[in-house]
Amino acid sequence: MCCADGVDTNERPRAGLHKVRFGMAGLMRDPRRPSGWLLGVDGVAQSYLDVEDPTYLEFPYLRQMAVALHCVTGPRVPLTAVHIGGGGCTMPRYLAATRPGSTQVVVEADGELVDLVRVEFGIDEVPGLEVRIGDGREYLDARAAASADVVLLDAYEGGSCVGGVVTVEATRRVASLLRPGGVALVNVIDAPGRPFARRVVATMTSVYDTVLMLVRPEQLTDDSNVNLILVCANTLPTEAIARLAAITVPTATCLHGDSLADFQGAADPLTDDERVDGPKSLHPAAS
Repeated sequence: MCCADGVDTNERPRAGLHKVRFGMAGLMRDPRRPSGWLLGVDGVAQSYLDVEDPTYLEFPYLRQMAVALHCVTGPRVPLTAVHIGGGGCTMPRYLAATRPGSTQVVVEADGELVDLVRVEFGIDEVPGLEVRIGDGREYLDARAAASADVVLLDAYEGGSCVGGVVTVEATRRVASLLRPGGVALVNVIDAPGRPFARRVVATMTSVYDTVLMLVRPEQLTDDSNVNLILVCANTLPTEAIARLAAITVPTATCLHGDSLADFQGAADPLTDDERVDGPKSLHPAAS
């Protein structure tokens, strides 16, 4: 089967390097999993896709997001989802496969990366998925209130979290987009000492009634990099999320209440007047 450019679509994805807006994107086949592909930008692992099995989640942080959604919304319930940051669209593919009938919008700032993923991974064929090229914060500000069941914030440029989508003002906007029972999920990457993560936690706890943090136990030490997920809503099934996270491979610890307050410490929330991006990480998504 051939497409308009004369390339056999059965040969896709194709390994190699591709120039995109924020650097050089690389596609590499996983030698351990014949249908698995790693997408990176400037050597930073960004997305992992199994072209034959969209339900397969290689990166632990995506498994933690899936755990939270399973407990909050139940299995196979169609969702209206907003993804700020798209990459290879691993999570949208997962939700479309596990929750048929879902309606999803992905907002990705790197148009060249979107073009690459469209060609190599066929994301336009994912049911119910719309991919938009643009600024994630601008999209959040323009979207109608109470129009989403879940908002996933995973916006990274050059391995750094885009701080403009995790300020107090942006967080209030995200909260206004959630329908009753809705949830926001935030992927946070940080270096030893956790200065950025602590401030993002402070931001979320200043807006939402309930915030949980899912993190691999070994990443709680100050001398290691960290990749954590914040689960934010008015109410959450905390015990159910903690139980399921504890048996997911790899296991994750659930911090909430006093333990989350201890993690936050004296950190101040992020604001639009003091936008701070996260630190650059060498391999954030693979953590």
